[in-house]
Amino acid sequence: MSEEVRNNQPANAEPNLNELLKIRREKLAELQSADKDPFKITKYDVTHHSLEVKDNFESLEGKVVSVAGRMMSKRIMGKASFCNVQDLEGTIQAYVARDTLGEDAYKDFKKMDIGDIVGITGEVFRTKTGEISIHAATVTLLTKSLQILPEKYHGLTNIDMRYRQRYTDLIMNPDVKKTFITRSRIITSIRRYLDSLGFMEVETPMLVSNAGGAAARPFETHFNALDEDLKLRISLELYLKRLIVGGLERVYEIGRVFRNEGLDTRHNPEFTLMELYQAYTDYHGMMDLTENMFRHVAKEVLGTTTIVYNGIEMDLGKPFERITMVDAVKKYAGVDFNDIHTDEDAKAIAKEHHVEFEDRHKKGDILALFFEEFAEKHLIQPTFVMDHPIEISPLTKKKPNDPAYVERFEMFMNGWEMCNAYSELNDPIDQRERFKAQEELLAQGDEEANRTDEDFMNALEIGMPPTGGIGYGIDRLCMLFTDSAAIRDVLLFPTMKSLD
Repeated sequence: MSEEVRNNQPANAEPNLNELLKIRREKLAELQSADKDPFKITKYDVTHHSLEVKDNFESLEGKVVSVAGRMMSKRIMGKASFCNVQDLEGTIQAYVARDTLGEDAYKDFKKMDIGDIVGITGEVFRTKTGEISIHAATVTLLTKSLQILPEKYHGLTNIDMRYRQRYTDLIMNPDVKKTFITRSRIITSIRRYLDSLGFMEVETPMLVSNAGGAAARPFETHFNALDEDLKLRISLELYLKRLIVGGLERVYEIGRVFRNEGLDTRHNPEFTLMELYQAYTDYHGMMDLTENMFRHVAKEVLGTTTIVYNGIEMDLGKPFERITMVDAVKKYAGVDFNDIHTDEDAKAIAKEHHVEFEDRHKKGDILALFFEEFAEKHLIQPTFVMDHPIEISPLTKKKPNDPAYVERFEMFMNGWEMCNAYSELNDPIDQRERFKAQEELLAQGDEEANRTDEDFMNALEIGMPPTGGIGYGIDRLCMLFTDSAAIRDVLLFPTMKSLD
């Protein structure tokens, strides 16, 4: 039973999938026995892509072009037929006539299946209905598809198959392909912007003995050659700071980091982080860089500084709001932490406002919990939230006039944290005390607390200049710029539970 026959069956007829797959393999065997094995073809000279032909029709009309791609539809009409071929840029129609192709070649074309990869060479013309097409002189089967594409991929009830079989998703859904092309352009634009400012892109280890630089539980593995347990990095920070100590002054890395945490619409256990460090500046310098970079990337990639996400408009063209965490909580929760002086007072006010906390939490921790509970969701337009409590910022320089807080900011859009930045702590004595406090939290059962990194401490003792640093979640940025509902929509291969 051919696919053409199947498509003409009554609506209640059940196609025999195994029979259809068998027919495809029989077609391949027939081709191979006739010395027409498509898998022996090693190349095809492509001169144009589909969109290029359409965009340049006036100059290409009547000229011979060669395109290649996947056959997505085919209409057999006796001595002449039409098919649509999909390549990187889109689709283009080909007119395939027996008199032009020849009797045998036309028979071969008629046996081709939806999903086959073909090369088509012929003249560019416009059909009577006005569609720009290629009048095929030759049709070459380049790859025989032995599987059957879904006929209505958007209609799949098991949506997670789109993530498990991203290759099929890319074939069937043009918007998905566009999303990942946009993602690539975003990362390229970031690189160009930072390179223009004199930043140097570097690479640092993924396998580490001490996973530090963030509050997260690491994945653990074992290195057989050294018989040592190692961890997958949770951050890029501590190695990049070592390079600042080494005198590189402006460095950045775009790379995968790994955190042993749950899955939801904004979290995947492996994700793309970009961190940069710049000597001789502070967190105000990082704010200026961030605001300018977001604006630049939006304009270069999207052609506008106005982002629309889930119907909500966000303007990157205006100056970003700057507000302290204390003022944000005062604004949105009606609680002024400047009037709260002890941990006990903070816990009491938390109980009044039904904010859950742990016994180990101090005033600064509870301030952060209030911010998460009451303020985050209101920060739709680009906003820098500054001056975090020291309790939640173990690697950040204290504010000189108020050592209970640090020179740190997080940028928010759409109620999401988009980046996290510090005036970096370069006092090795202070840093050791912070690590000591983290070790105590670890002993109390906090699996996300940092361990002391002695080599990093040695680097700080050699001397790190005043430095500004920042980390950006690339995946969330891509979600906003492509109006994607979940992080899985911007990861080509998101983490999925195994199918047993």
